[in-house]
Amino acid sequence: MTFARLRGRSFFRAAARLFVFIAFTFSFPVFAASVRGVVTDATGARVSGATVVLLQNGKAVGSAVSGADGSYQILTGTTGRFFLLTSAKSFRQIETPVFYAKQLDTVERNIVLEAEWVRESIVVTATGTPTPQPQTSSATSVIGPIDLDLRTDLVSTLPLMPGTNVMQIGQRGSQASLFVRGGNSDANMVLVDGVEAGDLGGRFDFGTLPATGVERAEVYRGANSSLYGAGAESSVVNVTTPRGTTPYPSFILRADGGNFNTLHDEATMAGGHGKLDYLGMYSWLQTDNALPNDQHHMGAAAGNLGWQWNAKTQIRGTAHYNVAATGIPNAWDFYNVADSGTQKDQDIYASGSIDHQTTESFHNVVRYGLARKREQSALWQLSGEVINDYDGFGDVATFGKPVTIKGANGTAATGRAMLDYVGSCYQGSCTYQEYPYKYQLVSNRDELVYQGDYRFTPHLTGLIGFQFEDERGAEVVPSYFTNETTERTNYDYRAAVHGDFKRRIFYTLGGSLQHYSQFGVETTPRGGFTFYALRPRKGVFSGTRVLFNYGDAVREPALTDEFGSLYRFLVSNGYQAAAQELHIGPLAAPRARMYDGGAEQAFLSDRILLRVRYFHNEFGKQIEYVGGHLLPNLIPGLSDADKQQLEAALGFYYTDDYGLAVNTQAYRAQGIESTVEGGIGRAIFLRGGYTYLDAVVQHSFDGDNEALSGGYEPTYNGIPVGAISPLVGARPFRRPPHTGFFAGTYAHGGLTGILNATFVSRSDDSTYLWYADAQGGNSLLLPNRNLNYGYAKIDLGWSYQWKPWLGFYGISENLTSNQHMGPIGYPTLPFNFRSGIRLQWTHESK
Repeated sequence: MTFARLRGRSFFRAAARLFVFIAFTFSFPVFAASVRGVVTDATGARVSGATVVLLQNGKAVGSAVSGADGSYQILTGTTGRFFLLTSAKSFRQIETPVFYAKQLDTVERNIVLEAEWVRESIVVTATGTPTPQPQTSSATSVIGPIDLDLRTDLVSTLPLMPGTNVMQIGQRGSQASLFVRGGNSDANMVLVDGVEAGDLGGRFDFGTLPATGVERAEVYRGANSSLYGAGAESSVVNVTTPRGTTPYPSFILRADGGNFNTLHDEATMAGGHGKLDYLGMYSWLQTDNALPNDQHHMGAAAGNLGWQWNAKTQIRGTAHYNVAATGIPNAWDFYNVADSGTQKDQDIYASGSIDHQTTESFHNVVRYGLARKREQSALWQLSGEVINDYDGFGDVATFGKPVTIKGANGTAATGRAMLDYVGSCYQGSCTYQEYPYKYQLVSNRDELVYQGDYRFTPHLTGLIGFQFEDERGAEVVPSYFTNETTERTNYDYRAAVHGDFKRRIFYTLGGSLQHYSQFGVETTPRGGFTFYALRPRKGVFSGTRVLFNYGDAVREPALTDEFGSLYRFLVSNGYQAAAQELHIGPLAAPRARMYDGGAEQAFLSDRILLRVRYFHNEFGKQIEYVGGHLLPNLIPGLSDADKQQLEAALGFYYTDDYGLAVNTQAYRAQGIESTVEGGIGRAIFLRGGYTYLDAVVQHSFDGDNEALSGGYEPTYNGIPVGAISPLVGARPFRRPPHTGFFAGTYAHGGLTGILNATFVSRSDDSTYLWYADAQGGNSLLLPNRNLNYGYAKIDLGWSYQWKPWLGFYGISENLTSNQHMGPIGYPTLPFNFRSGIRLQWTHESK
């Protein structure tokens, strides 16, 4: 063999080795996408030996086992959308994050596991960043997909947590208000995908918020203006839109029907492809309800579109469009005649955000949000019997049939109640109310939010944020030639830190500076800590946690309060100079201060979890309507000459009973919340709770309390009655002192079952029939104490997935057919049911 031939062979061997080396180099995972992170339990303790599987298109493309420090790393040479599935003995994964990664990307995804027998969640409202519940001191609850799956709205699910009560004024589709820990119904900050969704001033009607397009609802109980601005006096409710996750398009169609001519349809299209994920939903609901003139229909559309620019940057847009129309038959039990009124709502909520992980420690998000809300109500024509000069002063009105009104406190009154006011005739001159009577309330909001969080160490994270709002509102009453408008510009600056000491003490400290055009500058601090007195472990007593929270909050005045305020009256009537001279400005911000503390105890190796909290809330500078002749004496610092000047400016309002809005009411609410939860095997999960509430009005100068102090208040057998509002020393209206709930779920194979029950005691209220009997008197007013009935509401639902493409479901609500769940006079929808089919088409179900 010659030297040349040997040299040629060596050359080819070297070339072959080089080729193998190049191929090996470019296919070896060193140059592949890296997915890494840390596996912990809900307390932050590292979990070793957990199996983490990386899936793409439903197939495993990589896996790893977490080490002694809980860390894992998976390398893959593919590009696309992935999600992680994690398993460990006695644990269950809380969330399965979906993400996009390129071939050379490095992606960090920390995984949180929960004990197998309990239900923890990753919450945002407590700290502003996703945080496991056991690492927060705040009172948060989550309504998940299994709670919402069979529902058409959130009215029946919100009471399935401690400290909450929902009062619906009528049947399906009617106005529904949320009361949390004794706060007013306008003291809740409601968010849709982080965008403020309430009317200007915080009022929100849950009766027109469909469950369509809602994946979960997170509820924070307590004052939280430090993170969410003016409006979070007693709670934050954040509903989120689901995302498309399947690698191929999925189509789901649901159709069901029930009694009261109820029909409900819902269509969903969702999926993901490459960097894009998408979801679109539409639903239609219609029902006759059980009363005349009470038909209801609601259409809802929702969308969620996301674009993963790269492993660190994501662009996302969401939108909700809801339209609803509902009859307004009025308080049927007071009249036995239905009004011919309707209420229509058109609501749009939308957001667009850019989420960027600048470094491994620094995360930023910029979000634009909008809300467009319009509520239109109309009373089309008179109902009932017209009675002329019913009060002897020439007034004309329509009246219902003779009825006997019975309160839950054992009192009763019989007579005919005024239904619609017609007008008045005096000395041959008549003035009549125009019909149809229409009313429109508009709330529009645009907001821009920046939030950045920086992880200084694994045990300390800081947060800064800024929010700008441009709000426009209007109140239109054509019959009175009223067209009030307002525009508000608001700025909010916030900062907070969240951290821990050796994973045993967790703390949150923060505050915000608000500059609102309506009330000026306010500050709202907040702090909380939780301490594990006994770390989680196996045994009968398997973990003890104590906690404490403090927070201040403010809210904006509502549109109607702004338009009806003393300041607005003076300015609109040419007395702006007098208002300035007397230091009378716009309404101040109603304030709340919250303290709560308690303990959490785990039993039987985390199989049972007991939580108990005490809360104390002080609500000051609340808005009420005070008669004009009291106002000069309520404004501090006025001399006798100043009072006379104000009396002259008030004019007719000074001598009559008309009230103007001022910040003079205060009340206190305290109580105890308790919950217990646990699982039986893997299929059954049970939870229940009880709340005791002690609320009392401390200061009030409105017309009812003025009458009480003057000795001319309406009475019932000598008992003073607050006709329109609660009296000092009494409970605020519609805050039951005792509430409870029970929720049980079963899920095994293709069968799912739910059993929900809410229990509510009697509460204070009024018939509001002030000077409204057939003689213009107060004989139809009943004592406020325990006027509303207590009740138990029991719902039962099920679903069965028979085949991958076909399922069945049904739900029965109000099994006991109790019709006294709302305010006195408004019958609740009796026993009702729906059942239907679910059709699904995906790549796998073909």
